[in-house]
Amino acid sequence: MTDSIPKKPLKKGSLVFVDRAKYIKSFEALASDDDLPNYVCEGPGEILAVKEEYAQVRWCRPVPDVWLKLDQLKEYVQ
Repeated sequence: MTDSIPKKPLKKGSLVFVDRAKYIKSFEALASDDDLPNYVCEGPGEILAVKEEYAQVRWCRPVPDVWLKLDQLKEYVQ
């Protein structure tokens, strides 16, 4: 059988990075700085909480946690 493997939902504790193409085209990008830091697209960041369609992400840097839409995030695979 050639059934596709279902995508795991992102949840608390998941390691993620930002899909730059999806983020730049988003409504949220209009309210933010145009210069997206490279570390958010390289990852990993850890999801601390999920509320509806948003996730709170903490980066391994001395920066504040951020809320991003789940559809703008991809799972980080080492």
